[in-house]
Amino acid sequence: MNKRWTTTTILILLLATLTLAGCATDRRNNALQDTLTAYAAAVRWGSFDQASAFVDPKYLKDHPITHLDMERYHQVRVSEYDDGSGPIRVDDTTVRQVVRIGLINVNTQQQRTVIDRQTWTYDPVKKHWWLESGLPDITPGH
Repeated sequence: MNKRWTTTTILILLLATLTLAGCATDRRNNALQDTLTAYAAAVRWGSFDQASAFVDPKYLKDHPITHLDMERYHQVRVSEYDDGSGPIRVDDTTVRQVVRIGLINVNTQQQRTVIDRQTWTYDPVKKHWWLESGLPDITPGH
């Protein structure tokens, strides 16, 4: 009976561990969806100031957003944000997605499209997804 109890105990512990791991994955996936939705909303509304809060602080340290960059963002209105089929998982803590963003120049009313190749990484300590690739490059010709 003792051997059976040990096997049962091991099975229960294994199932509990798998359940907890599944819960952590679910929380990470939910956090990703919430983050992508909030980021997309910020960009759709043309609030690049808010969108910059999603950018990885390490990336910002090496690639600060300049005043000129922000002025460029203020010169456009977003007419489209198409994330296609959504994010593609690279591994447990990295996803990539390609987004087509329609822009209208507020001065000339010309419309153009930019492709934003996003890389998102999960910080397990802060339990937060960060945009590792920076804000979209909206300079003409890119």
